[in-house]
This record gives sequence, C-alpha cells and structure tokens, in this order.
Amino acid sequence: MKGNNSIESWSWLMGVLLLMLGWSNDVILVVGGSQVSAMYVFGDSLVDDGNNNYLNSIAKSNYYPYGCDYNRGPSGRFCNGKTFADFIGEMLRVPYPPAFADPNTNGDRILGGVNYASAAAGILDETGQHYGDRFSLNQQVVNFESTLSQLRTLIGASNLSQYLAKSIAVMVFGSNDYINNYLLPSIYPSRYNYSPPQFANLLLNHYARQIVALYSVGLRKFVLAGIGPLGCIPNQLATGQAPPGRCVDYVNQMLGTFNEGLRSLVTILNNGTHPGAIFVYGNTYAIFGDILNNPAVYGFNVVDRGCCGIGRNQGQITCLPYAFPCPNRNQYVFWDAFHPTQAANAILAQRAYSGPPNDCYPINVQQLALINR
Repeated sequence: MKGNNSIESWSWLMGVLLLMLGWSNDVILVVGGSQVSAMYVFGDSLVDDGNNNYLNSIAKSNYYPYGCDYNRGPSGRFCNGKTFADFIGEMLRVPYPPAFADPNTNGDRILGGVNYASAAAGILDETGQHYGDRFSLNQQVVNFESTLSQLRTLIGASNLSQYLAKSIAVMVFGSNDYINNYLLPSIYPSRYNYSPPQFANLLLNHYARQIVALYSVGLRKFVLAGIGPLGCIPNQLATGQAPPGRCVDYVNQMLGTFNEGLRSLVTILNNGTHPGAIFVYGNTYAIFGDILNNPAVYGFNVVDRGCCGIGRNQGQITCLPYAFPCPNRNQYVFWDAFHPTQAANAILAQRAYSGPPNDCYPINVQQLALINR
C-alpha cells in the first residue's frame, strides 16, 4: 500500500489549499474559460452529486451533516463538501455537471456536462441491489445516450462529434462490486462461483464493453479511476478482521488483479484500435495509500475512523440524519464509513490532474484536456 510522496513544490500545495478553500466554479470560469467542452461523470457514491435523491433507494445523503461544508448544503453528495469529480471540474473550469435524474437537467443546463453517478451502483447490474434502485454502469450508459438526443437538438448533429471529442468522461467504478457484492456472500451467493482473479476479470470484461460503447457514440477522452485500498476504509476496519493500526490485507490484495487489469486495459485501448481516443488510468490505490502512509505530510492525523458515523471506527453505520460530525474535518481522511473527506478528495483530484505517470497513466488530466483543443 505504500505510495510515492508526490508533493514536489509549494505550487502543488497551494493548488490543494485553494481547492480546499472552496474556489467557486464561477470564479474559475471568469479567470480562464473552460479547458473542455463538457465533463460527463459516471460512477458510484464517490462522485454521485444527487442522482439517488430521485431514486427509490436507502443509499441517500441529502440530509445534514452531509454537505455541512458545501456551499449548497446537503445535495446528495456523500461527503462533507466537494467530491473528487467536483474538484476535477473546477480545475477543468467547467460548471458542476447537474445530476441526470434531476427533472431540471435539460436545455442549456446540460451543455457543460451531466453527472450520471449513482450511490451503490457497480459495474455489474446486481451490485448494490439490497439498497434499492440505482443506476448501474449499463443504465448510466443508456442515460448518456438519452442526453445525446437532447444535445443533437441543442447544438446540431453536425457539431456534436467535435463537441464530444473535446469533452472528458470521468469514470469511477468498482468499489461497490467488492464491498456491496463480492464481500457480502450471504446476500450475493454468486460470488462463490469466482475466485478473486476471476471476479476481477468478470468486472473488467463488463467494464470494457461499456467503455467501448461510450466511445462508439462519440466520447474520446476517458479518465478511468482505479479502486482505492478498500481494506483501509472504516467499514472494513469495523469488521475486526485486522489488528489495530493495520488494514484488512486480504481485501486490499484481491484488488490487485482489477487495478492492474484496468491499467492494462488502458494500454490496450490506446494501441490504435480506437482512433482519436485517449484513455488514462487514475492510480487511486497508490495515491490514497500514500496519504494513509504519510498522513502528516498532507495535514491529516486521523486515518482509521470516520469523521461521522456509528460503531467501531465510526464504520458500522454511516452518518445518521442531524448527527454531529467531528469539528476538525480537515484532519480526517475519511468522512464516513466509506467515503473520503473533502480534504482528501482535493488531494486525489490534484494528483490526478497534474501528477506524474505513477498517479495518472500515461498522461494526467490536465494534459488530456489540452490535446486537440
């Protein structure tokens, strides 16, 4: 889990500080203009910005203390403030993409992008079903195709290809396929049919098909985030399967096949078989591992419990409505049993945006945005 320390300059630190202080999209837009046409976000609760508010699901976060540090209050984000996708959007200077399920997401509101992410969703359709309705990866791709129909009307079919080619798709999947599927065999007994490497390959095959489907309808720039060290989240620490001060090693070890496979998939997709497209792999595991192994470097002093929640390590139940979170949130890596704090999200996003190839391979998000501007 040990990662490389990538804080190389005061400018890097200043970038993170400015993000944490909450520069608004409006200010950034005035400063420099958008680096891309739009940003489309696909994924799970790590980047959901309110889709589950409109679904029949118990996986919701549209209540305090979620959003206690967000200028719009509780919005459906599973964080005290901004998500990884919010920070990436700010650095790309695009407006926050509205939630697809919001009835007001139409007309000019979709021109800067749309967020399709859904809490409890996974690469597999069955993942997270015990929470109720959610937009799986497959459904998110279908939802994107419905957005394309609106875009053809708004900007014209002749302009759509160029518009999409200058947009970025951010995809954050896989965590729920483990913590809300594979690691819950009593609810998902099909997991017994697969060894960890076989399950990872199952996920990668499904994922690859949908990535190619998005390419086939016009998207050309993809950021594919790997899975972080799930064995270190408060939810897994609360299982008691690790000694004090340690992560649940067997959980982290089973993620290796998926993350290595996703990085290899990026190499394959970039080999010329998908003309005009560029795919990058975000090394979430290494970046988050670096934060956990060197917390003081990043300003953290609590790495093994949530700022908000109930039970061992604040990890057995996530934030209850109107619970009081910890007051020193910027010193916590984890907000609740599953999700990073805004402070941790800022670091993850900054390193994906401007970090070296070990953080984002083969190029970072900033370099991706600048190609064929």
